Amino acid sequence: MTTTSGPAYQVVNPATGDVVETFDTATDADIEAAIAGATQAYASWKDVPITERGEIVKKVAALFAERADGLAAIANEEMGKPLSEGVEEAEFCQSIFDYFATEGPTLAADQPIKTFSGGKAVVQKLPVGPLLGIMPWNFPYYQIARFAAPNLMLGNTIILKHAESVPKSALAVEQIMKDAGVPEGAYVNVFASHEQIETIISDPRIQGVSLTGSERAGAIVAAIAGKNLKKCVLELGGSDPMIVLDSDDLGEVVDNAWDFRMYNTGQACNSNKRMIVMDDLFDDFVGKLTEKALAIDSFSPLSSRRAAEALAEQVDDAVSKGATLHAGGVLSDGPDAHYTPAVLSGITKDMRAYSEELFGPVAVVYKVGSDEEALALANDTTYGLGGAVFSKDPARAEKIAQRLEVGMANVNTTAGEGAEIPFGGVKRSGFGRELGPLGMDEFVNKRMFFIAD
Repeated sequence: MTTTSGPAYQVVNPATGDVVETFDTATDADIEAAIAGATQAYASWKDVPITERGEIVKKVAALFAERADGLAAIANEEMGKPLSEGVEEAEFCQSIFDYFATEGPTLAADQPIKTFSGGKAVVQKLPVGPLLGIMPWNFPYYQIARFAAPNLMLGNTIILKHAESVPKSALAVEQIMKDAGVPEGAYVNVFASHEQIETIISDPRIQGVSLTGSERAGAIVAAIAGKNLKKCVLELGGSDPMIVLDSDDLGEVVDNAWDFRMYNTGQACNSNKRMIVMDDLFDDFVGKLTEKALAIDSFSPLSSRRAAEALAEQVDDAVSKGATLHAGGVLSDGPDAHYTPAVLSGITKDMRAYSEELFGPVAVVYKVGSDEEALALANDTTYGLGGAVFSKDPARAEKIAQRLEVGMANVNTTAGEGAEIPFGGVKRSGFGRELGPLGMDEFVNKRMFFIAD
């Protein structure tokens, strides 16, 4: 890994392009103190009864709700998230911490094994030690919550390295942990450089790493973890299909498609980035999407000018090779990060948009002539995060959804979501799961414990 030049951690308001505040990258001494502190805290935190850990995790949940407005304001300034969506994100964090605080003792309970030779056997779920979390900017609180909540309940300790563009969000979460009573060292934020990330993962005191981010970052982190024989969980990119087979109310389906695609300014890993629509519905579907795009007077910026420019390059590449831009797709002059919501069709395999993830407000629509063609197109991707199938005949939709090569398949909804619903993918979308019962099964010692008769 190489260290980036210039101030690594800084707040740049994407609505204006103004640099608001900068933060110093951690020193090597800071990194050593974080690792030592997490190791020392683990020695006592793991022995705190899980119900008592749950009481602290409950306080974390309450503070996310109590501070929702302030957290939303920080996210709005740092990465452009609409205030209402920032409040929703903080409230979702409350639900996640509440879920694991309440269900954690049951999820982590001993599991008896039926034996055939006498004796008593159980599988225990024990913590493993200090962990590193590497989190992205697009959901600056939720991404932390789904990693931190189950692991704090298990008794693991956490070193958290957040995206360089959201340092104030990172500090706000660290303050919540402190104010809730999480012991010193059990959760610590570090403004680490790329070189220091490698140092942390390589350190024998660190027992695992979880990353949500790009394919490139995931491959680098997985290589370092593998070289050091460390468990890792990766949640990477996605180009999720949304298949529309038929509908009694196409307007409602279009509303769902548009709202989910534009959520978080189109910057969600599992949003419906490829809308695959039957030929008899295609023109009407695209027309209704276009009306929605043209009706927008103003829209939130993307997270950064660089992100907006990268998206514009992908769309421009498609248009230059014959794709149809029905609406939007206008990049501001800068230095702000605004890009008007777009509707794009006519994508072919020679275009970057066919194989690359479009991380922004672009609705891409494909025309197909049969269920099998829809399924083949849906699975023709290196990604495998989620997918959805819509039909007025649930059995028809389920038949296709069962064959999607994804980690999360949905019928007649864009996404099944909740603190209790596992999240994760296959193929180049990564491996491992967060949230729900599976969220406590990643960084855990599933120890066999046997007592002879």
